[in-house]
Amino acid sequence: MAKLRRGGHDPVKVYAGLKAAVEHTGGPSVVLVHTIKGYGLASAEGRNSAHQQKSLKAEDLTTFFERFGLNAPRADELGHWYLHPGPDSEEVKYLKERRHQLGGPIPRRVVESPALPAPTLESLAPFLEDSKGREVSTTMAFVRLLSQLLKDKALGKLVVPIVPDESRTFGMEALFGQIGIYSAVGQLYEPIDKKSVTPYREAKNGQYLQEGISEAGGLCSWIAAGTAYATHATPTVPFFVFYSMFGFQRVMDLIWSGADARVRGFLMGATAGRTTLNGEGLQHEDGHSLLLASAVPHCKAYDPAFGYETAVIVRDGLRRMYEAGEPGFYYITLYNENYAMPAMPEGSHDGILAGMYLVKAAAGGDPKTRPQLLGSGSILRQVLAAQELLAARGVHADVWSVTSYSELARDANACERWNRLHPGVPAKTPYVARALAGRRGPFVASSDWVRLVSEQVRPWIPGSYTVLGTDGFGRSDTRAALRRHFEIDAEHVVVATLSALAAEGRLKPADVAAAIKELGVKPDSPDPATA
Repeated sequence: MAKLRRGGHDPVKVYAGLKAAVEHTGGPSVVLVHTIKGYGLASAEGRNSAHQQKSLKAEDLTTFFERFGLNAPRADELGHWYLHPGPDSEEVKYLKERRHQLGGPIPRRVVESPALPAPTLESLAPFLEDSKGREVSTTMAFVRLLSQLLKDKALGKLVVPIVPDESRTFGMEALFGQIGIYSAVGQLYEPIDKKSVTPYREAKNGQYLQEGISEAGGLCSWIAAGTAYATHATPTVPFFVFYSMFGFQRVMDLIWSGADARVRGFLMGATAGRTTLNGEGLQHEDGHSLLLASAVPHCKAYDPAFGYETAVIVRDGLRRMYEAGEPGFYYITLYNENYAMPAMPEGSHDGILAGMYLVKAAAGGDPKTRPQLLGSGSILRQVLAAQELLAARGVHADVWSVTSYSELARDANACERWNRLHPGVPAKTPYVARALAGRRGPFVASSDWVRLVSEQVRPWIPGSYTVLGTDGFGRSDTRAALRRHFEIDAEHVVVATLSALAAEGRLKPADVAAAIKELGVKPDSPDPATA
């Protein structure tokens, strides 16, 4: 085997093959390279064990030096020293020249991309108002926002909507006519929906990327667009809109790769939640993408409940990534449940971005001893309904919208690290602790996600903390039935709150038992985490 001149290990053949490929015209070039696993590693050559070869014996080193004509001492005299050809050798001079051209011995990233002005909050005023009784989803609110961004004079031509296959499901078909679907060859067919109001329209100058049924293809386009600021000095703003857990669950490796490449852009997890999208099988009931997102460095994950929250978060992402040039990207959940959208409460802007804000205070009771209810995404409405059910029982509770448990936890962990490394100076207080300061609780959280998402902030909750979530596979059923199955609906929030009050001696156990019976909660139902 050693006497065969395999092309992949013969510099003359490698050069000749690449030269021929470069000079070829009229079609693509393919270079087939024949190599041997572990080439030159003596006893490991041509064996699968080459991957596990951690060191070479003296005789193997000697064979290696002789085989490649290296001027080296005997292997048994070499010890553990590296072989250096000398500071004036051609090899070292070549390496130093290459490093000089790359900016020095330490690799560094040089970005010369122009800044993009983010839209002002005032320009997004229509998205911060209430929906005037009209029921819409956060997905619909986002599509309206995206349509306006595409018309923005500074950003519009640089916005890149990317959808694998579900454009009509997300209500994005109007963009076909507005900006066109990109195709390198234009539209070579007559679309079957040509008589509809929003037919497919492909164009060479199309701006919309319709990737077909390929989340991997969509993520690759997202990474290419999201790193264009560094590779081409041209910032583009990709919005990759995917179907529930067909993002983080299917292409987590590509998302991590994009983060490692310092991608900028937005991942929009449409039809999110484990109980919000039902009836299409368990593959669509996503209760864990927010947990996966929290493990990706530089990924800012948000779970907005209302249209104004979505608009504020998207606008801040544009400001931070494209105007200020900060690293990172955003994962924002979008829900397909329609309900009336309220207007943005005064003073809530900073809390939305920090991760939580008081969305509705109780009408009575002592603020210091009132229960505190935490809700996220579409389940925030269940928490608001629980507030009313509790009030009818004489229990007054405040309601918080938690837009990002992971951002709250990251801020808290950063504060703890700073305090640990800076003894003797005033300690920093995490935002979640400042927001809840002076409130005794108990605290009850409910969301459409596994409990570990809400558990991230437990160390900084100033009282007893009960977390409701969607651990388990679930089943295909109505939203109401699924939320009762996972025990995250308004009735279960009420029971959890009353139970926490009883544990503190502020209510009698009989009061909790009576509420369980009145609310139709079945205490002997199967545990949804194991059912």
